[in-house]
Amino acid sequence: MSIKLAARVQQVTPSMTLAISAKAKAMKAKGLDVCSFSAGEPDFDTPEHIRTATKQALDSGKTRYGPAAGEPRLRDAIATKLQTDNQLPYKGENIIVTNGGKHSLYALMMTTIERGDEVLIPAPYWVSYPEMVKLAGGTPVVMSTTPESGYKITPEQLQQAITPNTKFLIFNSPSNPTGMVYSPDEVRALAAVVIANDIWVIADEIYEKILYDGAQHLSMGAVSDAMFERTIVSNGFAKAYAMTGWRLGYLAGPVELIQAANTLQSQSTSNVCTFAQYGAISALESSQDCVETMRQAFAKRRTAIVNLVNSIPGLSCITPNGAFYVFINISKTGLNSLDFCTRLLNDKHVAAVPGIAFGADGGIRVSYATDMATIERGMERINDFVQQL
Repeated sequence: MSIKLAARVQQVTPSMTLAISAKAKAMKAKGLDVCSFSAGEPDFDTPEHIRTATKQALDSGKTRYGPAAGEPRLRDAIATKLQTDNQLPYKGENIIVTNGGKHSLYALMMTTIERGDEVLIPAPYWVSYPEMVKLAGGTPVVMSTTPESGYKITPEQLQQAITPNTKFLIFNSPSNPTGMVYSPDEVRALAAVVIANDIWVIADEIYEKILYDGAQHLSMGAVSDAMFERTIVSNGFAKAYAMTGWRLGYLAGPVELIQAANTLQSQSTSNVCTFAQYGAISALESSQDCVETMRQAFAKRRTAIVNLVNSIPGLSCITPNGAFYVFINISKTGLNSLDFCTRLLNDKHVAAVPGIAFGADGGIRVSYATDMATIERGMERINDFVQQL
């Protein structure tokens, strides 16, 4: 006898990035030489001082239940970080610690979105945004961009997409999957439209520390007091501190939202792993040299991979200003993104993510959060694959 599944979960698409990453790992386990560019995961170990602080927390008995919203010291440290780094005047009471950045976004949507609410999502977008909106009963409204626009939306495009049902704009800069970064002037121009139309912004800033070529990250909530009042920030420790498996994220917003998210968390996950939170405190309160060391390594890889992509006839990419992805335009190959990636993995043992997962079928996402030898070997195989088409 089969169980009847809820309609809400049947309309959700499984994460294609995780699926392809899993297939690549399975192929590796069979002894195949796979070049994996699929996962958005730094290849560095978590910095030693963060691991040490966590071990000390374990040894000192930080192994019991904690407050559902997070350890007070960590919430205060996050608030201080947001004040200092981002000019966002949050306090500890405005913060909830979540089981990863992804979970912070899920908690936000489940506590704010109702049936009929529209959420504006620029594409290419991170794969989970529209699925979370649908799970919460809302309607994702996709705003497409092109390589010619730098994969960025314009104020005019935003204005045209807004309806009386619009509740949120999801704003992800630096972007996954394109690596594009909105300049401070571009952020201010979009903020003006947001304020004029009295909507809210979900600012996903998980890649804020990974910037290149002098690119500046301006938190949209820092544009003005009026903008701060209608911005909710999602962030975490995974990307900047190579802490992907730790599942440590946070949400910053109005106290009533944080209290609601706390209620939801108290009935679903309880607190985030207690001793892991002491590693996060160390990440924020210690030297940030480790972040810069990793950023410099990503910068070298970015230069190499962009040059390699653009040397392949039939492929092209824009130089990203942040994160650790390139979004490669494959439209001249005549293949859709799923066929391209499926054949590339089967024929050449190279794992990349189809652009269709990000709402942009004309491209594929390649992560350069891997070593230079893998980048060079993988790009050579991609070149061979394209030339054989």
